[in-house]
Amino acid sequence: MKFIIDDKIPYIQGALEPFGEVLYLPGPKTTPEIAKDADAIITRTRTICNEQLLAGSAVKIIATATIGFDHIDTVYCDKAGILWTNAPGCNSKSVEQYIASALFVLAERNSLELKGKTIGVVGVGQVGSKVARVCELFGMKVLLNDPPRARVEGPAPFCSLQKIMQEADFITLHVPLNILGEDATFHLADKGFFQSLKRKPYLFNSCRGEVLETIAAKEALKNGQISGLVMDCWENEPAIDLELLDMAELATPHIAGYSKDGKANGTTMSIQALSRFFGLGIDNWKAENVELPEKTLIELDGNILTEEGLLSKAILATYDIRTDDAHLRKNPEMFEKWRGDYPVRREYPTYTVLCRDVEPRIQQKLEALGFKIK
Repeated sequence: MKFIIDDKIPYIQGALEPFGEVLYLPGPKTTPEIAKDADAIITRTRTICNEQLLAGSAVKIIATATIGFDHIDTVYCDKAGILWTNAPGCNSKSVEQYIASALFVLAERNSLELKGKTIGVVGVGQVGSKVARVCELFGMKVLLNDPPRARVEGPAPFCSLQKIMQEADFITLHVPLNILGEDATFHLADKGFFQSLKRKPYLFNSCRGEVLETIAAKEALKNGQISGLVMDCWENEPAIDLELLDMAELATPHIAGYSKDGKANGTTMSIQALSRFFGLGIDNWKAENVELPEKTLIELDGNILTEEGLLSKAILATYDIRTDDAHLRKNPEMFEKWRGDYPVRREYPTYTVLCRDVEPRIQQKLEALGFKIK
């Protein structure tokens, strides 16, 4: 068998070598000529898996080590008999960590207290549901908008997008990119969206670039319709709009889900999918040797900081969004390189928090986030 693997997927080398030829390539270098005799492709979002790439090929399965799969022409694959899989939820905790970091940085910069503020979560899937849970831990009022779920589960837990537009102090987008249909999300945040906002919220986009209309976002910032923009996903990546970069409160190069834990999960799910499909006998394979950060101990003193301050210090010790923001602003032309060579970032369970005079209820919140308590 022949396997084509995106060379930026970590922890995967050696997994499939016992079963055939393995070719590691940069995503855009996967061409029809190379894919012609391949049995499987393991990819990320930079390889467009469509008829142009796959027609006449021997490809039987495509596994993307990502939550999103809009780079796969699923309609064509279904017609062509090519199985495709994604990795739902693989980096959802990483995006949760990203949103939490952004919230506390915004709170610090703008002298805000998160407790009591209202956040609208648009899209309540694997990622959005985790973001909602941590915002509740922070004492925020959470509004949930997810029309597909509301139709299936009933409307009770959910609200309209209009209600979020009216009441939210923060809005965070966690929807898939749907171009057409009842649940279309292409340019969901358009001129009409921004004009309907009542409380000048901070807006976060960490799902797909095309969910937010660039021109409308710039106008909204100029007109004061939003207080600030946190941008991780951009239209026309990697050729991002430099004016919007300059205007955004926080800007990062599509790395919200880039914790090493999230990447390891995506790799694990992809290898297991191929094992089940081809009967390789490694259905329980897991990514190993995930790197550790330099420091895994966080010290907190309850006599110095408030509850919000303690939570902020713990979270920012694991990931401070300002570092990624500074890198992108300094060298926006290195958008892809920064993604490809992203440094070690680990999620909360990697860290132990040493608590001095920290109230038990705050320790419980830290444990609920995933930290180990000492």
